[in-house]
Amino acid sequence: MAKGKTDWVEHARDVLRDSGHRAGGARGAVVELLSRQDCCLTAQQIHDRLRRRGRPIGIASVYRILDLLVAHGLVTRLDVGSGVAHYEPSQAGGEHHHHLVCEDCGKVEAFADEGLERAIRAVQARAGATAHDVVLRGACQTCRS
Repeated sequence: MAKGKTDWVEHARDVLRDSGHRAGGARGAVVELLSRQDCCLTAQQIHDRLRRRGRPIGIASVYRILDLLVAHGLVTRLDVGSGVAHYEPSQAGGEHHHHLVCEDCGKVEAFADEGLERAIRAVQARAGATAHDVVLRGACQTCRS
């Protein structure tokens, strides 16, 4: 696991512990799984991946854990326009990426563009905005091939 991802796991465990929650068991499994992702996942995807790895956890538990992580600012809940929420770790330094939603297969891919970020930061400063999300629609790398 990369250093930044390890730091996020440790930070998440500290926040959960300091707020009176255990970070082990199902919570720990969700935190670990999220830390290994390059982009957002739905609760169902998290549930399915945990079960494939031998972690019998109910979908309702996954939703409760995600709600807890969002409430503590550890995870960002994203609406990419599919009607299903996606989740990914919130980075303490504000590092983030944006998303491309494939109109053919529905896959969500991460992308970053520094020029876009500079333009958005300028608009945010003028508008007094504190955060932003960018969701593009088109074809994912697989569907473009």
